[in-house]
Amino acid sequence: MPIIRILPHAEYCPNGAEVKADTGTSVCEALLENKINIEHACDMVAACTTCHVIVREGFPSLGEMQEVEEDLLDRAWGLEPNSRLSCQAIISNKDIVIEIPKYSINHAKEG
Repeated sequence: MPIIRILPHAEYCPNGAEVKADTGTSVCEALLENKINIEHACDMVAACTTCHVIVREGFPSLGEMQEVEEDLLDRAWGLEPNSRLSCQAIISNKDIVIEIPKYSINHAKEG
């Protein structure tokens, strides 16, 4: 069972965390199942960027990025070459390390 290591984030996991995930699960689903309440304003249908993560290790092992995800990522705060929408990043059989950016673009939460 692959492990997702989450780097420390002040709001979601101040000390960082490690969670086990089933192959074929999205990163977002795995985090939520393990009580790391990452934002996911669109209910994981690839319509926003609130679940944006940066994959620090294991990026190539994730499922292939679709065009809709590529287009949305252009709007994400703190975009990096190894950025993914966690709702679309499907876990394979390899461990990964992710960072949840400090900010997200969530108008519902901000307003």
